[in-house]
Amino acid sequence: VDGEDNALVLDLLGPSLEDLFVYCGRNFSLKTVLMLADQMITRIEYVHSKGFLHRDIKPDNFLMGLGRKANQVYIIDFGLAKRYRDSMTNRHIPYRENKNLTGTARYASCNTHLGIEQSRRDDLESLGYVLLYFLRGSLPWQGLKAGTKKQKYDQICEKKVSTPIEVLCKSHPVEFASYFHYCHSLTFDQRPDYGFLKRLFRDLFAREGYEFDYIFDWTIIKYQQAQKSRSQLRLSIIFPKLQPVPGGSSSHPFPVDVNNHQGSSNPSYLTDITERTRSNNVSGPVEKNIFYPHTPSSSFAHASTARRNGQKSTFPKETTNSGPGHRNKMGPSSSWISSLQRISSAK
Repeated sequence: VDGEDNALVLDLLGPSLEDLFVYCGRNFSLKTVLMLADQMITRIEYVHSKGFLHRDIKPDNFLMGLGRKANQVYIIDFGLAKRYRDSMTNRHIPYRENKNLTGTARYASCNTHLGIEQSRRDDLESLGYVLLYFLRGSLPWQGLKAGTKKQKYDQICEKKVSTPIEVLCKSHPVEFASYFHYCHSLTFDQRPDYGFLKRLFRDLFAREGYEFDYIFDWTIIKYQQAQKSRSQLRLSIIFPKLQPVPGGSSSHPFPVDVNNHQGSSNPSYLTDITERTRSNNVSGPVEKNIFYPHTPSSSFAHASTARRNGQKSTFPKETTNSGPGHRNKMGPSSSWISSLQRISSAK
C-alpha cells in the first residue's frame, strides 16, 4: 500500500497445460495425465476449502510454475468464482434452476448445461473432461457447427448428455469412468471425497508401475531436443570445415573409408568422436543432465523404465497445506520453460 494506492503482486508462472498439450502434439501419456490429476484435484480441493467454486475449470487455467517450482501445478483465473457457503452462517447456497451457462462450454458439467446451479461436484466433473481431453486429444462435442452461440451450446449439451460414460472413456482405464460415475452420484450440497478420487488414480498409477519422478512428456521432448542440439554443436566443432564431396552423396556427414566400411555407423568411430569431444571440453561431460543434474541421463530415455524394472511407484507425501504456497518435492530449475511461453503469444 502506497498512500491511497493499492498494489497487487502476483507470482510469475510458466506455460499453461493447454500450451504444453500443444507442445507435445496434442497428446499426453497416461503417466503425465495421472501426475497432473493428483495435483489438480488437490488444487480444486483447496479452493473449495475456502468456500469458493471455481466454475471455469479448463487446461488454460492450470499453469506450471517456474524455477524450483517448475513441476508444481497452479490454478488461476477466479473471474467466475463464486461462494457456495455463506461466510457468516456457513450455510450452503440453495439449489436453483434456469441458470445461464457460466464457464467454458467444452468442459462444463451436464447439470451446468441444463441450467442447474453449480456446486462442488461440477468443478470435479469439469476436471474429468479435461483429463479425457488430454488422453483422447479431443472431446466428441468439439468442432460442432452452429449459427449462434446459444445453438452451439445446445448442440454441445445434447451431445454431452447423450454420450454414455463408458463410450466417452472407451479404450482408457476403467478408473476414468469410475471418476465420472462418482461425480454424478454426488448430491447438490454434498462434500466430495477428494481423497477417494486421488486414491483412484494413485492405485492405477501404482498398478502401471510408474514412478512419481516429475518427468512429464514435455520434459522428455525438451531433453531430447537439447541432446540433439548438443550433438550437432559437437560435430560442428570437430568438423568445422567439412564440405560435401562435389557430385557425391550427402548422406554421410563424416569421411568414409569405403574399403574398411567405416564411418558414421561404426561404433569405434563414434566412440572416438565422443572421447575427442570430452578432451576438448566442448560442453562438459556427455552424461550431464541439463534439467536434473543429479539424475542420470538414462532415466529420460524411456518413461516406462520404472515399469520394466519393477520399481515401486512413489507419490509425494500429502501435507495439510495444499494451497498456493504448498511446496512439492521438486527438481531443480527448468529454465527452458520460458521458451514455451511463446506458444501463447503465437496463438
